[in-house]
Amino acid sequence: MAINTATVMRRVVALIVAVCVDLSLFYATGLVATRSDFGHLARLWVLAALRLLALNAVTLLTLGHLKPWLIRVIVSHGLLPALFETGTKVFYHEETECGSSADVRCWLMGAGASLAGALFWEITVPDADDAAAGKEKKQRARVLFVRVLRLYKPEYLLLLGGLVMLTLAVMCEMFIPFYTGRVIDILGTQYQPKEFVSALLFMGLYSLGSSVSAGCRGGILLCAISAFTCRMKVKLFGALTKQEIGFFETTKTGEITSRLSRDTTLMGRAVCLNVNVLLRTFIKTLGMISLMMNLSWKLTFLVLMETPITGLIQNVYDTHYQRLSLAVQDSMALSNEVVNEVVSSIHVVRSFNTEKHEARRYDDRLMDTHILKTHQNTIRAVYLLARRITGLGMQVIMLYYGRLFIQSGQMTTGNLLSFILYQSDLGDNIRTLTYIFGDMLNSVGAAGKVFEYMDRKPQVSMEGKLKPDQMKGHVIFRNLNFAYPTQPDKTVLQDFSLELKSGQMTALVGPSGKGKSTCVSLLERFYEQQDGEILLDNEPLESYDHRFLHKKIAVVSQEPVLFSGSIRDNITYGLAECSLDEIQEAARKANAHDFILQLEKGYDTEVGERGDHLSKSERQRIAIARALVRQPQVLILDEITSSLDMESEKKIQQALASCPNQTLLVIAHSLKTIERADQIVVIGDGRVQEQGTHQDLMDGKGSYYKLREKLFAEGSSPQ
Repeated sequence: MAINTATVMRRVVALIVAVCVDLSLFYATGLVATRSDFGHLARLWVLAALRLLALNAVTLLTLGHLKPWLIRVIVSHGLLPALFETGTKVFYHEETECGSSADVRCWLMGAGASLAGALFWEITVPDADDAAAGKEKKQRARVLFVRVLRLYKPEYLLLLGGLVMLTLAVMCEMFIPFYTGRVIDILGTQYQPKEFVSALLFMGLYSLGSSVSAGCRGGILLCAISAFTCRMKVKLFGALTKQEIGFFETTKTGEITSRLSRDTTLMGRAVCLNVNVLLRTFIKTLGMISLMMNLSWKLTFLVLMETPITGLIQNVYDTHYQRLSLAVQDSMALSNEVVNEVVSSIHVVRSFNTEKHEARRYDDRLMDTHILKTHQNTIRAVYLLARRITGLGMQVIMLYYGRLFIQSGQMTTGNLLSFILYQSDLGDNIRTLTYIFGDMLNSVGAAGKVFEYMDRKPQVSMEGKLKPDQMKGHVIFRNLNFAYPTQPDKTVLQDFSLELKSGQMTALVGPSGKGKSTCVSLLERFYEQQDGEILLDNEPLESYDHRFLHKKIAVVSQEPVLFSGSIRDNITYGLAECSLDEIQEAARKANAHDFILQLEKGYDTEVGERGDHLSKSERQRIAIARALVRQPQVLILDEITSSLDMESEKKIQQALASCPNQTLLVIAHSLKTIERADQIVVIGDGRVQEQGTHQDLMDGKGSYYKLREKLFAEGSSPQ
């Protein structure tokens, strides 16, 4: 604590000494100017050099070192007055009041301008360390912004039209305050009807032109944003559907829906709205500054002193606000995830009576979001207060000097009114310019999240090209090692090898969770094995074309999924062309044709969301028909007979037997299905423990025999 107090005291002493030394030099040079013929500009630059030397010496003696920000203040304080006076002499051929006398007001104004200049320097040219730290972030934001701009290519004509309307609106809007001051001057002096009517006419025309152009600009840009957002949603959705199954198991649903709904919209705003505001504000600011310079260049320089202070306030605000904005986005994604989980599993929620628990869980997520938004709003309130105080302070100073200029004849009352109107608008524009960069970074950050998904390469390759005219359906699993992405440390298959011969039926049996369904998932290329390979007709599975492979390998799961639409749509799901005869033939093989015809609209009957209008048995048979209509070379049945009656099961077995060249893989549930298989494979602990015909395995009295006897004792069938 003593060290901190000593440091503070040393800094206070350094400040007092520096102010005293600087004031002494200031008054001394003013006294020299009144009693010598020493040149005015030369005196100013000598004073600047003396200030720099003296302030540096005082700082080094009292503090022992010079920090970068302190160097900026000293350089600005020493050189800025000399630069200002030199510019006034060169461009306007006159001397300012402060240039010819030593007044404490002039010293205070110079100190204020120097601090403003140092702040502007601090914002625009950061230290080397700060620049290195922020370089990567700014570079990434710049790259993302350019990429979003390129994606707007189909809307370039709309953007060009919006730019034209924007320019017209700004040009018209800039002249309205000028003619307002003109009207005041006409009314304040000798009234001239023609000039008064002319000024009012121009005010009306500019107002009308500004309103019409601004309205057209807004409509055109909104159309461009809407078209761009729709296209990005489709692109992102397409990229998501190409990802491997493991991606959806490790990525939360709420996060995905948030990217699709919220971030694509923010991404559209990143260019269209922000660039629109940026260009409009920039053009308008330059125009107003030029008009203000014509009205009073002295007041203009005074007003511009507010800019670096406003920029510093905005920079601090943007840094904290953007960080909280990203946290709010992530928190909202978590809230959406809770809603999706509950809605998709409402039957489980209702059956376990956990409605209140889920409501509390959702409330907790919303409360986290609320807390973050409260912090966000608090920071914004402090920012608005600081901005308002800065603006009011500048208005008081401007009115004080405006009165002096009117008394000295340098301005008219109308000119001051026009200047005040410009100044109030200029302050808003400068604040908008500094704010818009932060908002663009925020929007581009959302674009980065969208591009992260769009650029993601699926870990399961879909770039195979092989599409042979003839296939045998001979499948070989060779030395596979596999663990799911959600549990990478838990090996499901270990040194797994298996052969599925063409035209034969293979049944997989074994305890639940030991790798049977995993074999199916790998054969469907839902996942990529860590080691080993899967061959189809002696070719690696990944070498086949994605669409071709999933037409030749069809799966019917125990819990089939149907999509909203008609029965016809669900049977032909994923097929470009399929005749009614082919649909009906597949439905007959699946024992679904008869019950479909009994429905009021037959094959055009709507199945409802997820097939809820149909019973589980009916959904199962439609799923079997959906697989059979593809005439697959490899058909996988994952415990499908559990929801079928004996008659349906018998008819389906007969239909499958009519396809002698088809490779059939069954995850067994029915004892009869197991007994009829050409080979039965017992899987345990991720390996093949036994394989052979039913009789061979029973004679061997190994794992299969024990499993069968155990299940018989429990009155069940092998799993």
